[in-house]
Amino acid sequence: MTTHAVRIWDWPVRLTHWSFALLLPAMYITAENSEWGWHMRLGHVLLTLIIFRVIWGLIGTDTARFSSFVKGPVALLTYLRGGYPHKEHKGHNPLGAFAVLALLGLMLAQVSMGLFAGDPYDGATGPLNPLVGVGTADFLTETHEWFFWVVFGMVGLHITTVGLYGAFQAQNLIGPMIAGKGEKALSVEDNPPAPWGRALGALAVSGGIAFWVYLGAPLLT
Repeated sequence: MTTHAVRIWDWPVRLTHWSFALLLPAMYITAENSEWGWHMRLGHVLLTLIIFRVIWGLIGTDTARFSSFVKGPVALLTYLRGGYPHKEHKGHNPLGAFAVLALLGLMLAQVSMGLFAGDPYDGATGPLNPLVGVGTADFLTETHEWFFWVVFGMVGLHITTVGLYGAFQAQNLIGPMIAGKGEKALSVEDNPPAPWGRALGALAVSGGIAFWVYLGAPLLT
């Protein structure tokens, strides 16, 4: 099949993707070394980016929008049976869509538990801890400590799948997520560039929500 280079991923998608890849191990390292101040700051950065990715999944460019790649179980079964035209489609395939939703959901769950967690012995108390009782806070704290491995497990599965996809489907998924472009059929058109105003507005809203949470969610606590 004759192909040409097309834009696939806009900069907001690539920014959040690689930021997640850096933040998750950084948060693990800070927790393991009891650097709770940095751990909680990085947690709020992660929260900002999760919110931003959700907003961008609603108002972003074609390949960023959830509506363009979340297709349901029928599409997933078709993909797994080999009836999916890789070169004629840009963006996430149905299995990739599952990975996106799973990773965002697991990271949001982990961050949310950290916001409510509280440990009076090491000073790592989330800003929303006053909203829950002691028993609930203890449960969320304990779950937050081991649930990180669930997140890492999903990340590992995602990396393994990307590697197998490249080996057996001869599709380079990492290159386009770095450069934004990839080889597709001649019928596939460029993904439109990200509108800077819309992207920065979404980032400002996301940062504002995360900062409000950082302050302890005034009016709620």
